[in-house]
Amino acid sequence: MTKTTDWKNQMNLQTISLAKWTLAWALTIALATFGPTFIWESNTWISFTAILINFGIGLGMILANIRHLNTQDELMRRIHLESMGLSLGIGVVGGLSYSILDISNVISSDAEISHLVMLIAITYLISLILKVRKYK
Repeated sequence: MTKTTDWKNQMNLQTISLAKWTLAWALTIALATFGPTFIWESNTWISFTAILINFGIGLGMILANIRHLNTQDELMRRIHLESMGLSLGIGVVGGLSYSILDISNVISSDAEISHLVMLIAITYLISLILKVRKYK
């Protein structure tokens, strides 16, 4: 095999690995969230264990993401890192503003973390799409 083929195979393996870790993380979030209500009837120790498992798998997903980024070429790595940076900035600034709106009772509803997660994910996705189009 050529060097290019080896690199593409490595990139594909890391992409598959990242997908598996992400799926496992999403499933353990569902388990930790809905398990106390539908499976183990609010048993604190089981809930704590499910959350710890989710946290550990989340760390594995972060490491898989780093390995995946390291297999990308310079342009794709730059696109992903710029999108991540923008998402982090929007998440911090937007999240703190949202929290202050809640604390100061400017909004009637409670600030929910799920809204912040959606903001970060949508920002990342849109930024990634726009940057890929820009550099094509």
